[in-house]
Amino acid sequence: MVLETISRIIKVQLPAYLKKLPLPETIGGFARVTVSEWLRLLPLLGILALLGYLTIRPFLPKKKKQRDSLINLKIQKENPKVVNEIDIEDLKITNVCYCRCWRSKTFPVCDKSHIKHNELTGDNVGPLILKKKIR
Repeated sequence: MVLETISRIIKVQLPAYLKKLPLPETIGGFARVTVSEWLRLLPLLGILALLGYLTIRPFLPKKKKQRDSLINLKIQKENPKVVNEIDIEDLKITNVCYCRCWRSKTFPVCDKSHIKHNELTGDNVGPLILKKKIR
């Protein structure tokens, strides 16, 4: 039933539709096409434009993903990497590094994802390091 319907559309209705379209003989003939004739051409032109786009789409350049944008816009831009160390007396672990690039797979703990982020974007973000203060 479905295949019969598709077959009828392709064999009967599509050729009849294409025969009724007001396609000019020359390129200059497009200037003489009326508004109502353009409206009749619109579905065909839309399908051709879609097929053309789908054909060239794999060859178009990929857009840079938003997640590869700079994070640090103005803090210590003169330094190659911004790393802050804070001494805390009551810290139970010797060192704790917290992520500031938002790329860490173990967020909020730093896994050094900022290194790849900095290479890709030219950013200079680094971790926040909390150190146990030795008395």
